[in-house]
Amino acid sequence: MTKKDDMKEKILSEAKKNNVKFINLQFTDMQGMIKSVSIPVEQLEESLEKGTWFDGSSIEGFARICESDMFLKPDPETFRLLPWRPAEKATARMMADVYGSDGKPYEGDPRYILKRALEEAAKMGFSYNTGPELEFFLFKPDNGKVVPVPHDVAGYFDFSPRDLASDVRRNIVLALEKLGMQVEMSHHEVAPGQHEIDFRYGDALTTADNAVTFRYTVKAIANAHDLYATFMPKPIFGENGSGMHVHQSLFKNGENAFFDAEDKYKLSETAYGFIAGQLEHVRGMAAILSPTVNSYKRLVPGYEAPVYICWGQRNRSALIRVPRYSQGREKSTRAELRCPDPSCNPYLAFAVMLMAGLDGIKRKLKPPAPVEEDVYHFDDCKLDSLKIETLPGSLEEALCEFKKDKLMLEALGKHTYARYIEAKKREWNDYRIQVTEWEIKRYLEML
Repeated sequence: MTKKDDMKEKILSEAKKNNVKFINLQFTDMQGMIKSVSIPVEQLEESLEKGTWFDGSSIEGFARICESDMFLKPDPETFRLLPWRPAEKATARMMADVYGSDGKPYEGDPRYILKRALEEAAKMGFSYNTGPELEFFLFKPDNGKVVPVPHDVAGYFDFSPRDLASDVRRNIVLALEKLGMQVEMSHHEVAPGQHEIDFRYGDALTTADNAVTFRYTVKAIANAHDLYATFMPKPIFGENGSGMHVHQSLFKNGENAFFDAEDKYKLSETAYGFIAGQLEHVRGMAAILSPTVNSYKRLVPGYEAPVYICWGQRNRSALIRVPRYSQGREKSTRAELRCPDPSCNPYLAFAVMLMAGLDGIKRKLKPPAPVEEDVYHFDDCKLDSLKIETLPGSLEEALCEFKKDKLMLEALGKHTYARYIEAKKREWNDYRIQVTEWEIKRYLEML
């Protein structure tokens, strides 16, 4: 019996033992929205062997109507029971890869795009680990309307009866653990109603799967408490927005390729090249890492969101932070990219981040000198003298930078690259022609 057969039998046995009635085959569209095809458990064996057909023509960034026949191949490693579904008629989920009718991986599948980037790293002898920190808000309905009314009035790391969401966070953590994720920390964030739950880092593909699972788990548990959760980057004016800082490292032959005991920062030449590559390409990556109009309401100085393209060790205003080395934790040496936000598609985000870092290693790029001061307090003259650039200030500007950077085309492939530009142009134009409440208040009576 092959390993594939062993895994199939294990899953079928697990489904039977847990009285599973339905399997949700999950994948994401180009924007990172979770999509799901539900099959009865009786179809599971055939799906594992041959896949499950579906119509891909209505999925953002997928096939045209004339080429809509596609199928899903569930990943056996991702079989998990959904803990909020009734146990007597259990539902399980499996992440699935998308294939075209020709039997080849579909070039527009975000999961495949990340796999392709990981193969590029493997050719260089590297594996890529990531650990994202997703922040989110919990809001309560206001007279049945969906408006941003915070569920609590607590602040950063607060623990008090006023933190009404502590039980919600606890239930989210328990659900995540049942889904196989190892939670390391949960706490209240800076803004009212804002929270963070961190799960253990791992290989980038598993971590991207976990990030997608994390988002819909948070929403499901919040809904069970008559709340709604949002990963919108900036839902409240004047308050901190939600980010998705990503810790990254490359491993080679089981050792952390970023670590060098002789270096001042304990960083290897590989690490410096990786950091330099990301700094060089970050303006081009912005449209993927911060993909919405609202993302750029978060990326402004003064709210702990990094906008200045520099790196440092202690410096949390830097775009890339290298956490301080501690004795005996060489494998924890990493670079933290702080500009992504939780509205991004994690598969595409990790793919472009990895390709940018690898490009820096291939070209032996050197990063500028680290900056250890608070960059937010620098005036324009000092920023110019240190040659510190800023991230794009809008989705429109980010798209311009995206199109300039040839590495983005290489990372995403022609299909997704073109579809992504089309989708984001539509989003920007839809926003651009809106008449907002701010404009009404500002101009209606005055003009």
